[in-house]
Amino acid sequence: MEYDTINVNTPSGSYPIYLGDNLLKNLVNLLHTPNKRKAIIISDNNVSIHYGAIVRNALSDAGWSIDDILVVPAGESSKSFNIVEDLASKILSHKIDRQTMIFALGGGVVGDLSGFLASILLRGIEFVQIPTSLLAQVDSSVGGKTGINVSTGKNLIGSFYQPSSVIIDTSTLKTLPIRELKSGYAEIIKYGIMYDIDFWQWLQENGSKVLDNDTEALKYAILRSCEIKAEIVAKDEKETSNLRALLNFGHSFGHALEYLAGYNDVLKHGEAVAIGMVMAAKFSEKMKICPLGVARDIENHLNSLDISTEIPFKLKPEDIINAMKFDKKNKNDMINLVLLEDIGIAVVKNNIDAENLALFLKGII
Repeated sequence: MEYDTINVNTPSGSYPIYLGDNLLKNLVNLLHTPNKRKAIIISDNNVSIHYGAIVRNALSDAGWSIDDILVVPAGESSKSFNIVEDLASKILSHKIDRQTMIFALGGGVVGDLSGFLASILLRGIEFVQIPTSLLAQVDSSVGGKTGINVSTGKNLIGSFYQPSSVIIDTSTLKTLPIRELKSGYAEIIKYGIMYDIDFWQWLQENGSKVLDNDTEALKYAILRSCEIKAEIVAKDEKETSNLRALLNFGHSFGHALEYLAGYNDVLKHGEAVAIGMVMAAKFSEKMKICPLGVARDIENHLNSLDISTEIPFKLKPEDIINAMKFDKKNKNDMINLVLLEDIGIAVVKNNIDAENLALFLKGII
């Protein structure tokens, strides 16, 4: 079994990211736990059909105690208190102890939900991330952010809780619809835009290969994304400085759009981030902190891969601003944004003037 390993080192502890093809059947060999344990698998109704039995059989064949897979509906609506309470009750009914391990098998929703549950059950049990979407593989499965959505916004209830390991099996991407691949690709280019100009330039030449599921291109894109996130998380695990906040480039606008869309299939997370990155780049130019043409380059690259940068529904500027007021980066009721000084150089700008922001939004929506 061949795979690459990236180590994530944080004050809370270190853990490995394993990246390779067809890892699920041999995942027990990657766990490095001295004893067989009780396992709880959480998945969604799309992913469980393809990979639930593979993971369950891999664990049970190795002597782990495992009950039925707990399945939630696919989509952001599952990141709710109702689902948390339902899953927690079911998991506790299995008489778990602190040696029990949760396996999050799915995309970002399943990973965020499972991590949150792991952080609160018995005041903390171990969990393993097994991300099956490109977006989860390059972003949400790494770094220990967990959370659920509430009526006022996305991921406003949650915790920082690192997984025991992250197992990225690239073969799971073969069953992923192209729309999901494009959604994940938006998070990939984020790393180049806000942190690594060399990676951005590589993506200019190889982005179409990534979306075509080219083995080597896809592997490198995931690997480099995880390396960048691991490097940032190691320095600022709980976002106490502005460093980790830079990973939210495009997300303040994007999360507002997701909220206004009602967290439904009209706008997926990566699609919202793609639009949000272009908006953030345009606002950076408007603020005269970024050279003209950067936003156009980002937009052209996305559009060349048939990734839309247009908001798919009608909005007013005040709708977006009101939604942005619940962003976690804000302080003292003032809007803070991650903006660009140039490709590869992101900065946090505090106390954004709401009137200037409204004028800007009025000109682009």
